[in-house]
Amino acid sequence: MIHRAADGDAAAFNALMSAHERRMYAVALRMCGNPEDAQDCMQEAMLRVYRAISGFKGESSFSTWVYRITVNTCLDELRKRKNRPNTSLDGLVDAGWAPADEGETPEKHAVRGEVRKSLKGFIQELPEDMRAAIVLRDIQGYTYDEIATMLDTNVGTIKSRISRGREKLREKISARSELFDRYGV
Repeated sequence: MIHRAADGDAAAFNALMSAHERRMYAVALRMCGNPEDAQDCMQEAMLRVYRAISGFKGESSFSTWVYRITVNTCLDELRKRKNRPNTSLDGLVDAGWAPADEGETPEKHAVRGEVRKSLKGFIQELPEDMRAAIVLRDIQGYTYDEIATMLDTNVGTIKSRISRGREKLREKISARSELFDRYGV
């Protein structure tokens, strides 16, 4: 299918992208912080995949290659918007909301939303390289080797970024311990 897509077969390309679209969006959403930017980055990443698919050498899996392009597209966007103000994280809270269980009180639901919002904000405050590594490892579940391939760096650097990123997150959570500790989060 990859060869057919590289030869210009639109149906093959669409099938390939359909198979990866959800994870591309999930990566973009965690990297960008809001659904609108994530959608834009995912579409830009698909364009980049389309333009570059003929150069895919098969040195990694196709999915790793696609997610690497997605991460790089997000990083490019984040660099562009560094000087622009951040957008609201309310959309992220909405995207992650799940119906409350029957034992959940309105207060617990509100606190859970506040915890989620705080944690997502903390992730957004991480430097881009750490954020990418944390998102790919702790949220998307990729291995260190896969992340190193996606970010075009060595495994040691990835482990260091994840370790430093987790430490920064621990510090931020500790500073808001009244929210996180009180509710067993």
